[in-house]
Amino acid sequence: MAIEFWKASSSRRKRLLTVGAAFLLLIVVAAAGALTPMSQQQAEEENNSLNETRQQVLNTSLLSGTLQIFRNNFVISLVTFIPFVGPFFGAMVMYNTGLVIGAETYAESFSLSPVLVLLLLFFYPFTWMEFLAYSIAFSESVWLAWSIIKRRAKNELVTALILILVCMVTLLAAALIEIVIIKALI
Repeated sequence: MAIEFWKASSSRRKRLLTVGAAFLLLIVVAAAGALTPMSQQQAEEENNSLNETRQQVLNTSLLSGTLQIFRNNFVISLVTFIPFVGPFFGAMVMYNTGLVIGAETYAESFSLSPVLVLLLLFFYPFTWMEFLAYSIAFSESVWLAWSIIKRRAKNELVTALILILVCMVTLLAAALIEIVIIKALI
């Protein structure tokens, strides 16, 4: 029945379903990272590294901080677009993101579950935007790989370039929102 639903779906619907599935998968992978056990020393090292990065961003101008966050996130999304290997890279980055969230939760002795802390990040619009961009890159990587297998890669390259631009704009806006929120809250 699911195969018939897929076959009967339009190309646009298939792409949206793929992005949605990637979005959910990346949240699950990040949650797995957040739940990964670690020693107090590992948690403190991860948390110290995160605090150093925050301090670097805070000590920059709004433009410089935005560009720093954007550059990091855009490079991640670009690598995630690569057919065959991109989804594995994107999943690894999300797992590491979860590890950092778990480490911060553990090191700061929060009484909340690391998964709840991860989900609370979705109160910020930049979290939704970043996960959406990574999900688009992840799913397009799968579409590109499939088109290579089917020997129709030329057709898919135009779509990939458009989606790279969509991710670029989304991640630039997300970086600006993130730096404004960080500077306002700290």
